[in-house]
Amino acid sequence: MHFLTAFIVGGLFCAAGQLLIDFTRLTPARILTGYVVTGVILGGLKLYRPLIDFAGAGASVPLTGFGNLIAEGVRKAVDSDGVLGILSGGLTSGAAGITAALILGLTASLFARSSARS
Repeated sequence: MHFLTAFIVGGLFCAAGQLLIDFTRLTPARILTGYVVTGVILGGLKLYRPLIDFAGAGASVPLTGFGNLIAEGVRKAVDSDGVLGILSGGLTSGAAGITAALILGLTASLFARSSARS
């Protein structure tokens, strides 16, 4: 049942993004940025955690989950380090995922061949 819930919630995020692409003049980059900012806002208001508890990876894997991760990291760092936590909290909480993306991207680039598309 957890897989189905995660699939449905993640699919709803994707469907909302596709609707924004199809029916607005927003570019995909602006939509993705909007997803991250929405996650930060909902995470800062502590409204995103119940969705993660309900949907699991269906809510934590999309970009809104990344925004929530940043908000939680900043909140924890501010509690422990004070005002300096505003600058370090988001980077500390997202460091593992960002590092994994960089290493996997680099590894993929070593095995893939780039070519110009026309």
